[in-house]
Amino acid sequence: NISDFSVDRELKYNMFSLCFQPIASLKVQREENIGSRGYYSTRVARNPNLEKLQTNYLFPEILERKLKHVEKYPNAKVISLGIGDTTQPLPQPVALSMSNYARALSTPQGYTGYGLERGNKELRRAIAETIYKDLLVEETEIFVSDGAQCDLSRVQLLLGSNVSIAVQDPSFPGYIDSSVIMGQSGDLKNDSGRYGNIKYMKCNLENDFFPDLSKIERTDVIFFCSPNNPTGHAASRQQLQQLVEFAQVNGSIIVYDAAYSAYISDSSPKSIYEIPGSRKVAIEISSFSKTAGFTGVRLGWTVVPKELLYLNGFPVIHDFNRIVCTSFNGASNIAQAGGLACLSPEGFKEVMFKVDYYKENARILVETFTSLGFRVYGGSNAPYVWVHFPGSKSWNVFNWILDKTHIITVPGIGFGPGGEGYIRVSAFGHRESILEASKRLKTLLCHTN
Repeated sequence: NISDFSVDRELKYNMFSLCFQPIASLKVQREENIGSRGYYSTRVARNPNLEKLQTNYLFPEILERKLKHVEKYPNAKVISLGIGDTTQPLPQPVALSMSNYARALSTPQGYTGYGLERGNKELRRAIAETIYKDLLVEETEIFVSDGAQCDLSRVQLLLGSNVSIAVQDPSFPGYIDSSVIMGQSGDLKNDSGRYGNIKYMKCNLENDFFPDLSKIERTDVIFFCSPNNPTGHAASRQQLQQLVEFAQVNGSIIVYDAAYSAYISDSSPKSIYEIPGSRKVAIEISSFSKTAGFTGVRLGWTVVPKELLYLNGFPVIHDFNRIVCTSFNGASNIAQAGGLACLSPEGFKEVMFKVDYYKENARILVETFTSLGFRVYGGSNAPYVWVHFPGSKSWNVFNWILDKTHIITVPGIGFGPGGEGYIRVSAFGHRESILEASKRLKTLLCHTN
């Protein structure tokens, strides 16, 4: 109360003004924030990098179109062969391991809190011994995470905004979108669908779905996926040797996505670390999602070799450890218990049985399209089938198939300009759905041809 102070009248007035002026000022400022727009807004500008993103992320866009289709055809039985989400139940040993761990959390003896940010030591050791047997990958070089896509973003935090990047074209859209958000991409060239500062490595039939590295400019980082999503191509040993040597000559870092390596059926390498010299130039990211059905459980890992060094000789692994400790508190202990069960002899056998189930689905889809005279790629080393519709826009093919057969696919253009004219068909489905889809597609395409 101002009257309680023994001060002169002028000082009392100044103190009164100080108390009430901010309220009036705030009111004026709030009205200014509304202004001619007719709605209130903060004074914080939108991140300009987010403004550069193309309108919608591919898979939410597909979901939105699916919902509209269901609204239009409420009685249709829609078959989803689009988003690569697994459908087979978890292996019993894996589910039991997670269930037992969860129950133990309700007891004083079994309760655990935070784990190590980089993951349970026993799980990291199991990954090293089972996945990277004889490849000299140490448990201390493995960082367990909540999935490969999350790790891609953490790797982007590691790399920063000043690096130049190259991506396969077509490729998983997360590589490009994360690069845009980080500020690496430059502006979108609307006429081509490409970003100005990203180097697009064409991967098509003419070059056996592997880029002609002699025509690729040097970049700091190369995002490379094998088996590739969406084309399904697994790079050969010779091709990966070329890639590693290309990175060595240019002093580049390869970010190698091996999320589908379990589907490789031929002699193609399942890890970049099978290639001599790769430990000096490559980070490898992988996942339990598409092998063990962990798309909802969420568990993956990233390998950063000790030999991988920055220009100044500083080990990259130390910075990635800092990124993980700063932005991540570690994967769920329950999920890690499941991951450990996946790598047990019994669990791994059942996991590979699930992989074989999806590979058979892929074989059926390849046979379906091939029998109809289409050029089909993938499906033998990957759970995706890449179908060519020459001269057609891939969104038009997507809409046509959905409208006529009630089957969800993925338009190739969603994976980059190099995907135009293709659709990706996922083998992640129940067998009865795959067989029904095959029947519907044969009916539609036979009549069309």
